[in-house]
Amino acid sequence: MKNSVMHIGIIPARYASSRFPGKPLVDIHGKSMIQRVYEQCVKSHLDRVVVATDDERIIEHVQDFGGEVVRTASTHISGTDRIAEAAKKLNLDNESIVVNIQGDEPFIDPDDIRKLGNCFDNEATQIATLVKKIGDTETLHNPNSPKVVRGVNGQALYFSREAIPHLKGIDKELWLSQGTYFQHIGIYGFRYDVLQKITTLKSSALEQSEGLEQLRWIENGYTIQTAETSSDCVAVDSPEDLKRIDQKFFS
Repeated sequence: MKNSVMHIGIIPARYASSRFPGKPLVDIHGKSMIQRVYEQCVKSHLDRVVVATDDERIIEHVQDFGGEVVRTASTHISGTDRIAEAAKKLNLDNESIVVNIQGDEPFIDPDDIRKLGNCFDNEATQIATLVKKIGDTETLHNPNSPKVVRGVNGQALYFSREAIPHLKGIDKELWLSQGTYFQHIGIYGFRYDVLQKITTLKSSALEQSEGLEQLRWIENGYTIQTAETSSDCVAVDSPEDLKRIDQKFFS
């Protein structure tokens, strides 16, 4: 990373999953998913990469392939809460940058992690995340693909499961031809002290209405800087997604 501040990547990993139990340990062409995520993070030149988990099987596996792992509580509701506990156990200073990397994207682009880290070259950045231009109407109107609107300085103004901004008087099928829309990519960076503070905030009205935790941070006055990516990450949410991984990276 460009400056002297430490950049630490933390990968939250749960063994229990209603849709895909044991997902972090699933084999993808000879390596587990968590190992592939870990190795992509190492390629991004983070100062340190750590897996955060409450499961002994994951702990042993990460140690077996030579990775660093921290045991966390089993009661965390979100990955943000899990990485906050892990970061505290790592005894980081307040200016350290903690990057929350999804444990289900085995081929995450290391350049995306670097782009996120570069947001913190600006000392005013508290939280950072990635966005991607939307190129198809299906994604634009898919509530499972959160959208974001940004200010002129690249800070996020609002996140929604709806297509935003609304184009008054124009058919929704034509919105992409009339404006630029951004999809939110769920990787975050935090200054250590900010991370610890936001995990103490109570759930907010906007967060509950949209089901998006980042709205709690905005409601409480924190700013979220965005950087744009064009990468096409493939997340593994179910066993069926492994077929997409095969087709994209191994066919």
